[in-house]
Amino acid sequence: MNHLNFKMRNVFLFILLFLSAAAAQNLKTKNNPAPLIPMPDSVEWLKGKFLLSDQTNFTCQPGKLQSYFVDRVNELIGINLKANTRSQARSRIIFNIDGSLIGRGKEFYSLSVSENKIEITALTEEGLFRGSQTLFQLISPSAKSKKDGSPVDITCCKIIDKPKFKWRGLNLDCARHFMSKDFIKRYIDIISYYKMNVLHLHLTDDQGWRIEIKKYPKLTQIGAWRKEADGSTYEGFYTQDDIKEIVAYAQSRFVTIVPEIEMPGHCLAALASYPENSCTGGPFEVINKWGVFDDVYCAGKDSTFIFLESILDEVIKLFPGKYIHIGGDEVPKDRWSKCPRCQARIKAEGLKDEEGLQSYFVKRISNYLNLKGKEVIGWDEILQGGLADGAIVESWQGMNGAALAAKQKHYTISSTYAYTYLSSDVENLDLRIAYSFEPVPKDIPNDQTKFVMGGEASLWTEETLQNEVDGKLFPRLLALSEVFWCAAGKKDYDEFHSRVQNSYEDLKALGIQYGQEAKAISFSTSYDELKKEFIVNVTPGQKEIDIRYTLDGSEPNLSSLSYIGPIEATDQTELKIYAFLNGSFTGKKIELSFEDNKAIKAKLSLANRYNDMYMACGENTLIDGIRGSNDFHDGLWQGFNGVDFEGVIDLGSEKAISEVSPRFLQDMKAWIFMPASVEIALSNDGVNYFRKKIIENNIPQNDSLVVLKDFQASFNNDKARYIKVIGRGIKKCPPWHTGAGQDAWLFIDEIEVK
Repeated sequence: MNHLNFKMRNVFLFILLFLSAAAAQNLKTKNNPAPLIPMPDSVEWLKGKFLLSDQTNFTCQPGKLQSYFVDRVNELIGINLKANTRSQARSRIIFNIDGSLIGRGKEFYSLSVSENKIEITALTEEGLFRGSQTLFQLISPSAKSKKDGSPVDITCCKIIDKPKFKWRGLNLDCARHFMSKDFIKRYIDIISYYKMNVLHLHLTDDQGWRIEIKKYPKLTQIGAWRKEADGSTYEGFYTQDDIKEIVAYAQSRFVTIVPEIEMPGHCLAALASYPENSCTGGPFEVINKWGVFDDVYCAGKDSTFIFLESILDEVIKLFPGKYIHIGGDEVPKDRWSKCPRCQARIKAEGLKDEEGLQSYFVKRISNYLNLKGKEVIGWDEILQGGLADGAIVESWQGMNGAALAAKQKHYTISSTYAYTYLSSDVENLDLRIAYSFEPVPKDIPNDQTKFVMGGEASLWTEETLQNEVDGKLFPRLLALSEVFWCAAGKKDYDEFHSRVQNSYEDLKALGIQYGQEAKAISFSTSYDELKKEFIVNVTPGQKEIDIRYTLDGSEPNLSSLSYIGPIEATDQTELKIYAFLNGSFTGKKIELSFEDNKAIKAKLSLANRYNDMYMACGENTLIDGIRGSNDFHDGLWQGFNGVDFEGVIDLGSEKAISEVSPRFLQDMKAWIFMPASVEIALSNDGVNYFRKKIIENNIPQNDSLVVLKDFQASFNNDKARYIKVIGRGIKKCPPWHTGAGQDAWLFIDEIEVK
């Protein structure tokens, strides 16, 4: 063999080995025999199958785990396992506790499946339980759908696994819309299946009090009822026996139930029941609107604290876990600033202001709970005025709260709303965004990362009924379950997405009515200068989506024009595009109006980049001739957070300019404010600007309505190539606002040039 042939042979062998390794890796990921979520630390798929049947013997130390596993297998596939028999079964499932795994953590497990034996080994029963959920995911969806007790094949494999974070939670808001006891138990099973271990129940708010307190019966006699706008009555609460049943059920699934009793704000249901705990004395009613309301618990009365401590005494007896959530978020200070008792408290305690009073309130309650052996959790507003000793910060407004807590050596839970609030529309928080979340704040020192306990998803139910919960949570909760379990370096969205596609049958088999994973419709536009027409290209978010549209402003339905290619439109067109899934409307309504102007086909340069959550259609969105609606989620508005808007339009050549009109939006409740002023100037060289015009804002910041405003500047047909637009934002939410001190948003949708 000559040297060249020998060399070529080595190259061939190298390529063969490389392709074989790539194929093996592919087998471990995209071509998984079972789409495991969250993905375990290590998975090795092997040849062969284990046959699970009613002849399979199950060996486990007698107790709750043994009875759970036998019952759950029967629930899922209808097979009745034989537990701890002495027969020489041909197939066996064995659960082992191994004390030598002490350094691996209480949730570590190994799972081995061979043709005759399944073995799960762990340090604790909790680890065995986590491994059992992986085993359940190895069972095919068809077997779970049939539930007929037929033998089931399970692919042979070796799995080694443990979680990245110890706190992997879901927060269900049962206050705004009540969820039944059985529904809560169902969700304990669902989150267990995906290895989440905390169920946070938001039990009290302005719109309802949902837990029986025997010392204060009016909390449920009055506080659990509200009169809706249509005159109907909405009701619901958990008796103490209900709570005990839920807690016991969760304990058998190694899920911690964390109750949230809101204070000092979000308490109108309690004040409607016992108005003497307010600053004004009422009367109040359980409110049927959503938002933040001025009336809060009076911090100047000792009787308020006696009331709350008595409530917490009963809560403590019902929830054996070590955590009690006390809210602490969105507390208006207006009542306190005018209340003589609260002002006297501020003076007597040497507090600086009302923020200091909130800190006093939280610290007093926290100290009481600490004496009872409980740890307090609060939303990140509890940082205001100083943290209570040992308080855990749940950071929802961003990652800053988590970073500040860790810096102060306080434990923290990352629940940034932009990634974890699954009540948010999928158009704005899709599967990919949820999966991109990282619970550890960037750039905190390594010695502070240990204070990050993990993360939590939230479902706030202002607009969500019990029968709509599945569609809100899934499939996005799959992304967060993996985020909370896996190390950041092991995440791969494309590979994860392929597992999600293969998980839909499993979700169906589990009875989960999942919703969308991404926005129903995406669109892009271009402009044909010769025809003076706008070209609209539309893309469905999922394969099954049917796109229908009209050109005359009428509402599309299943009989309307079907989208099969680009849509041509003029400035006279009123284009409406709707998506339908399984015969029903889904997603956002796309409604577009067009305006021909000189900025179309120009170039726009931005000094500050828009926030990726509100990027609309990219760089030239603001000069594409398409105006947004009064819904800033419509995909046409660009959002800038905590910075000014500054853009320069290059028209390509000098043109006569008579008018420049950028449009901004204000939605104070969403922390979006008008710019304080807008500056518009012209230039021929992009350096020296003339005809500078400044338009002051005249929209009050506290206007509760959604407002659109064109900041129009008129010119005398001045010739210019460049147009500079600066919207000077207020940067931070005003002191009176619920987001006081937090970054304010600036939203712009179109810069029209005539």
